[in-house]
Amino acid sequence: MPKLFIVSLGCPKNLTDAEVMAGQFAAAGFELTADESEADIALINTCAFLSSAVKESEKEIKRFISLKERGKLSKIAVTGCLVERERAAILKKFPQIDAVVGINALESVCLALNGGERVIIPPAAPLSSPKLKLRLTAPHSAYLKIADGCDNRCSYCAIPMIRGRFRSKPLKEVIKEAENLARSGAREISLIAQDTTFYGTDLYGRPELYKLLKELVKIGPIKWLRLMYVYPDRLSPELLRLIRDEEKLCHYLDMPLQHISDNILRMMNRRSTGKSIRNKLAEIRKTVPDLALRTSFIVGFPGETGKDFGELRRFVADAGFDNVAVFEYSREPGTPAAELPGQTPDKVKAARLSGLVSVQSRVVDKKNKALAGATVRVLLDSPVSGRTYRDAPEIDGKVEVITDAISHKPEAIGRKTKKPYGLRPTAYGSVGVPPALKAGEFVNVKITGAAGYLRRGIIVSAKGELK
Repeated sequence: MPKLFIVSLGCPKNLTDAEVMAGQFAAAGFELTADESEADIALINTCAFLSSAVKESEKEIKRFISLKERGKLSKIAVTGCLVERERAAILKKFPQIDAVVGINALESVCLALNGGERVIIPPAAPLSSPKLKLRLTAPHSAYLKIADGCDNRCSYCAIPMIRGRFRSKPLKEVIKEAENLARSGAREISLIAQDTTFYGTDLYGRPELYKLLKELVKIGPIKWLRLMYVYPDRLSPELLRLIRDEEKLCHYLDMPLQHISDNILRMMNRRSTGKSIRNKLAEIRKTVPDLALRTSFIVGFPGETGKDFGELRRFVADAGFDNVAVFEYSREPGTPAAELPGQTPDKVKAARLSGLVSVQSRVVDKKNKALAGATVRVLLDSPVSGRTYRDAPEIDGKVEVITDAISHKPEAIGRKTKKPYGLRPTAYGSVGVPPALKAGEFVNVKITGAAGYLRRGIIVSAKGELK
């Protein structure tokens, strides 16, 4: 039985594609392995959103080609966004690749490797739930892609060129897929798309995220539903009230804002304005006061002045975001922004990134002080660490948990070993943990300390109000 090793680079949306291909291989009789030294075949699911991601993808391809040339592998398949960005030209650069499969042909990857057509890159088609899928995340936490592609046409973004127009999965198929995830052990589902708030518009003529969520909360085993990639201008009052009122909907939103200056937002071709963003944040805080907000910003966009960046710094200092990702502007070929005048020097971009990260660090310090002594509900990702509703898997913070005061010593925190969940390594600890604690359980934790996005606390009984 041939053994397959999968590398999935980039975002969770890419990971869900890797899960579809893993299902195909498993059904075809392949054995999936978490140890690349055991593999006969390597599948590299690439990312190409930014030039840095292209470099990372090409580095991985070269690494596996080297293994193949030394007789460590028999075949290599390359899939994902780099394939869509470079098309068949990828074979001219890397002729040692055995199969090149686009994102709209995931179910043909086995065929391509087993003597079928070497390059399969069909155009985008209506989106539907996969017939086969093998989870590559922790058993208790899953991603569910409800749509693909994007119609927003932000001037800096290559996603529409890579993934095509926005396409939603039919509502009934999404519900069935969520039920299957629940049966497989998922207690947390993160809904993902390029724009989750646009879900259903292409199929039903109007957004149907509200209707979808009303159905998903009925699935008994699911305890947390998390919304990722929410656009502020499409976040309706009705949807906010649903988040407030439905216990299973995490009081959490991942809402990329990218900037606050009207000048930059206009050049980015964003629908929002500085005023509309501030108004939306005020509406969120009023409707769901304890809602956790993650966002992202781009610094050094062409034409960004010191005044524009100063406005962004002040905004981040005042807004109180729970988690912030900051990116230097990347000049992507084929995007409108790549042709704009006033491209920002790399040194300026780096300095602005560092400055904005420092501002957010001070915000996080204040939040950590307010959290000290509070009791929070934690979903364990391992026997010694987990996340609150405020933390999305893999991208936000975590809580290290201990069970008694004796083991609550500085030297007893953070010792880790590595074990795999599916095909991806996850950190485990080994100090002061009784066998009863396991990943996928909910526990109550009293926060005793925090640094940055890492919190620590002691497991307690369910007393008092949870935060």
